[in-house]
Amino acid sequence: MPAAAQRLDHALRAGLESLTARSLYRHRRILEGAQGAEVSVNGRRLLNFSSNDYLGLAAHPALAEAARRGLDRYGTGSGAAHLVTGHTHAHHALEEELAEFVQRPRALLFSSGYLANLGIAGALLERGDLVVEDRLNHASLLDAGLLSSARFTRYAHADTDALQRRLAVAARRTLVMTDSVFSMDGDLAPLPDLARACEQAQAVLMVDDAHGFGVLGAHGRGTLEHCGLGMEEVPVLMATLGKALGTFGAFVAGSEALIETLIQYARTYIYTTAPPAAWAEAARAVLRLVRTEGWRREKLHALIARFRAGAAALGLPLLDSRTAIQPLMIGDAAGALAVSDALAARGILAVAIRPPTVPAGRARLRLTLTAAHSDAQVDQLLDALAQVMKPVSR
Repeated sequence: MPAAAQRLDHALRAGLESLTARSLYRHRRILEGAQGAEVSVNGRRLLNFSSNDYLGLAAHPALAEAARRGLDRYGTGSGAAHLVTGHTHAHHALEEELAEFVQRPRALLFSSGYLANLGIAGALLERGDLVVEDRLNHASLLDAGLLSSARFTRYAHADTDALQRRLAVAARRTLVMTDSVFSMDGDLAPLPDLARACEQAQAVLMVDDAHGFGVLGAHGRGTLEHCGLGMEEVPVLMATLGKALGTFGAFVAGSEALIETLIQYARTYIYTTAPPAAWAEAARAVLRLVRTEGWRREKLHALIARFRAGAAALGLPLLDSRTAIQPLMIGDAAGALAVSDALAARGILAVAIRPPTVPAGRARLRLTLTAAHSDAQVDQLLDALAQVMKPVSR
């Protein structure tokens, strides 16, 4: 191996060893089947409390059947970007159905929420602009702001007064980007207050509804429906299809001018091969289920209430979240790993979340509930937590 390559390899290994010493090294788990309330991981059957499959739809047979029909018609690959030859009838129909569902004129598909957020910031912002974000935003939103040409600043988590102070800075255009449901804390952004602050400052509000879409709102349209907000208050909406909707990808919804601007200027849309059309057909199928099977949302919220009541009775250190994301606070990374391992020994998959995903001293188990869980399985989780958290609580 050449000397330069040896030096690089040595430096990389030293960095990896440092992660291990600080209990921050991450390992991949190998699942041997579909997502569900139970999964097979490395040959073991475990109760799964770490999935974002909130409505329990990722393994629904209607999705698989729709994907098979898509494969028969369109094949396995799209062959090109959307603007070349990769945009099929399946993609276009899905965009139209998503736009109608969220009650906006247009929607545009992206291959992931990460690419959608980068594309929004890149297309809407230039030098002389300002992008303002919640301090606890998802990494994709933070990266979108950092990589844009605009000045980037953050405000204290869910603090509208702090946002208003940031909005006092003069700019050609100001874009406020926020999660709706914060992925690690599970709490909701104060969207009505943020919308009023943006209106007063003539700023544009963009909401990432990755963890609210399909789950919140009377019809599952997401956090904006839950809060009674429309396109006037939130001109730019992004949501993902790989969580509650159990498929893959993301979309941005808004006005005709917004979507056409993204098509012309969003580099993460223009220069990316379109996802397979079979995926779009599966997403169309799941959207129909979200429309017609409201019982899934009802069951999920009942399970959340059951879990929180049981956790309160045990005195478990949960954050104040009423969503499917239930953070169990541990503190240090080593302790979070120890609790996760203890639960795995009792047949429960509950992944430890450590820095840099969360701040130092804020390691946790990010427990997630889904409509696929039963009351008995939630009770089994609570029983296991009662056993493994005793040493931690002392």
